[in-house]
Amino acid sequence: MARNIPGITGRSRTDLAVLKPFQLPGKPSHEMNMTVWLANLPPWTGLVLMLPLLLWPFTSHAAGSFTIMTAFGILTKWMPFLLKSGFLFNIIISLFSMLFGTIFGIILGLAQISKIAPIRRLSWFITQLFRNSPWLVILFIVLLALPFEIVIFGYIIYVPDWMKAVFGLSLPVMANISEIVRGAVQSVPTAQWEASESLAFSRQQTLWRIILPQCFKRMIPPWMNWYAILTMATPLCSLLGVEEIITLSRQAMESENNHPELLVPFYSFALGLFFIYCYPIARFTMRLERKYAVKL
Repeated sequence: MARNIPGITGRSRTDLAVLKPFQLPGKPSHEMNMTVWLANLPPWTGLVLMLPLLLWPFTSHAAGSFTIMTAFGILTKWMPFLLKSGFLFNIIISLFSMLFGTIFGIILGLAQISKIAPIRRLSWFITQLFRNSPWLVILFIVLLALPFEIVIFGYIIYVPDWMKAVFGLSLPVMANISEIVRGAVQSVPTAQWEASESLAFSRQQTLWRIILPQCFKRMIPPWMNWYAILTMATPLCSLLGVEEIITLSRQAMESENNHPELLVPFYSFALGLFFIYCYPIARFTMRLERKYAVKL
């Protein structure tokens, strides 16, 4: 299947020397459906999500299990621990995963538009492999494939589970960032490549001085969209034994004799934290998308 490689293949259908609205090829629908849906939610949605936390003690009290003060007292006692040692660790994992995924995603995306065919095909295969694989399966493979310790010049370096989780989560992020970079570069009309060539610019100079500066602003909204998705995917690390908020919530409930009445309050608290963190990101992403939209 022939692919349009900027600076390599033929002329585009338009001669407009402007950056067209960015949309990944093959996806007629909006690229950021999740962010659009989340950003369009009213601010009081967080209160609705917290209703189970508020109403569950009444249900438990009616069943004669827990009183309202008991349920809230237990949750309040564990809130600082869950917030500082749990949810903050989720944010740290998401930041490191996004950092590595962005760095290698940009490299992989630029490799997809390389003039060297083997590099272009290999990078395309890697992108499609991790982009279309379940995140949980990738995490399990990384957990089993990576060693627990590495010996370098006689020094033993231990590899904790959270570092494996960071590596595992960065792989699908890398693949999606790669597609964002490739799609953004290919959205620039070929006329700009031809004009740069007529001015004696090399392909590298054209890419770094003319094409990519236009693409960076347009890549920010989908990049932030994937960061929000990544943050909401960090609870998957609990299945690997990483001590993030879900794992610590389960341990806290075990220390309180595993009362089933505590399930909804503790997990509703975690749900509320993720919503409070991701909702402003979604709103800000939509604002940036409107700001950098090109009106033709």
